[in-house]
Amino acid sequence: MPWHNRSMAVTERIGALAGIGHTPIVRLSALTGPDDAEVWVKLEAANPTGSYKDRMALAMIEGAERAGRLQPGQTVVEYTGGSTGSSLAFVCSVKGYPLRIVSSTAFSEEKLRTMAVFGAQLDIIDSPDGITPDLIPRMMARAAEIVAETGGFPTDQFHNRDALDGYREIGEEIVDQLGDRPVNAFCAYVGVGGCFLGATTALRERWPEMLRVTVEPEESAVMSGRPAGTHHIEGGGVGFIPPLLEDGGWDEVITVSTADAGVMARRAARHEGIWTGRSGGANLAAALRIANRLGRGHLLVTVQPDSGLKYLNGDI
Repeated sequence: MPWHNRSMAVTERIGALAGIGHTPIVRLSALTGPDDAEVWVKLEAANPTGSYKDRMALAMIEGAERAGRLQPGQTVVEYTGGSTGSSLAFVCSVKGYPLRIVSSTAFSEEKLRTMAVFGAQLDIIDSPDGITPDLIPRMMARAAEIVAETGGFPTDQFHNRDALDGYREIGEEIVDQLGDRPVNAFCAYVGVGGCFLGATTALRERWPEMLRVTVEPEESAVMSGRPAGTHHIEGGGVGFIPPLLEDGGWDEVITVSTADAGVMARRAARHEGIWTGRSGGANLAAALRIANRLGRGHLLVTVQPDSGLKYLNGDI
């Protein structure tokens, strides 16, 4: 459906779920130079759990409800690095679904605690070296076992296309917020790929020539055609091309190292007041490279995936 005919209305949301979406967008003022393109950042930390995954969690649950795949009181099951789990725990707490989460010690303690606070039951896989190439497959396998044991409903974020309905709203909101100002490029760190694909689909309907740039870890640059490796940028770099993007859908890939993502996250907090984790730092590092290349008179957009408050126990 064309962006200008598509209603922003969604299924009537109950309670705190009404706080999902319609997040602010701001222009960087300190990190860009006078000859750079404008860089605008969608502040997804403004969602209730501090992450854009709130959009995906609600879309997956509502899509399953509409299709009759999720029954009242049925246990929801997911494998997640944390933000998806926090968002699902939030949505399931409001809607009354039990939730089983498979996660890992590779992810921040704050995320694990958030899931538990909302009532999720956690299965934790130890991974002292960080996000290794085999970690996500191990988590997926354990989640499948729980579904078989409990008769639960697997949201299965890597294969769930309902998630795109939630992320498409990011692109639609950007169109509304920037009005007639053309967006020349959009970049985003890729995990599941839902935010990238959902947002760029809406943006490309408005600006068909817009450059679509995926961002991935330098240490595990699979989308760039290199081997999977171990890294510490949560939210992506899963060691394989996510199924939602197996048919392409991007124009360029930029890699950012774990170290550079951390440095940029700290710089953004200190100079722009934008507090995010390494995935947001990777987005900003990539955006600044694109801004320098495109030059003055152009405009690009990226996202703050989540709040830096999720990483206070780490080295960010």
